[in-house]
Amino acid sequence: MSTPHASVDVAWHISTYSANGEAQCVEAGPLGDGSEQVAVRHSKRPDAETILYTRAEWEAFVKGVKDGEFDFFG
Repeated sequence: MSTPHASVDVAWHISTYSANGEAQCVEAGPLGDGSEQVAVRHSKRPDAETILYTRAEWEAFVKGVKDGEFDFFG
């Protein structure tokens, strides 16, 4: 796990499916330092650990989600 340096801004995004903030959810956003990395964190624990992914890693994950590779409960 990694945490972006405190001076690095992250444009956090949360799913519109998070049920008005009641559900446990994931936030993700690009780092504002030009590094083409994406940070991911738990929305209910914004001060806890943050995981960083490269652009290639994030794009591979998103493609897998779109293809249904992570439909564990469906």
